[in-house]
Amino acid sequence: MKHLKIILSLFILFMTFSGFFWEEKRKSRIELNQDKFIEKQKRIRTNNKTLELLYDYLPATKTKLLRSYGYATFTNVGATVLLVSYENGQGMAHNNRNGINTYMNMHSGGLGLGLGGKDFYTVFLFETQQAYNNFINSGWEANAQADIAAKYNEDGIANNGAITAENGVVVYKFTQDGLLLQATIMGTKYYMDEELNKY
Repeated sequence: MKHLKIILSLFILFMTFSGFFWEEKRKSRIELNQDKFIEKQKRIRTNNKTLELLYDYLPATKTKLLRSYGYATFTNVGATVLLVSYENGQGMAHNNRNGINTYMNMHSGGLGLGLGGKDFYTVFLFETQQAYNNFINSGWEANAQADIAAKYNEDGIANNGAITAENGVVVYKFTQDGLLLQATIMGTKYYMDEELNKY
């Protein structure tokens, strides 16, 4: 009888702590989901602000973006220390065909890439499904050719802020002060935010 009472007491104690553990785990999961939801809403608001700035500088891009397969927007901070520059930022890609958002990150580093302590905005326009899918599924890293194309088109005329990164991809980079006609995206890597896209 005595042993039965001990076993029963231990069982009750186990169930009490077990219930507490699972309740805490459930609360943590809810809080994590809330944090992810808040972060997604923040990126959507930033996306809208970025597009508004682009449309102010280049009104014709609004029609181009709406007709494209999809687009991506990024905000990032650039800094240069002892001639070594870096940029880190966040953003999202939007599929115009199905309305799905994919949340992404970016970073870059190298010699002379930054303009020192500035906030940058970058907008990608994807003309084809393949270009869009490659960007979000495989990530993308800009090469030297993308930087060169930012400066002149085939006729040797400035591209008005547009960077022809590769077939089916056009990029606009700017600050609060306006478009960067000598913009560079060379050495910049864009990739999916795995954690944020789980929720």
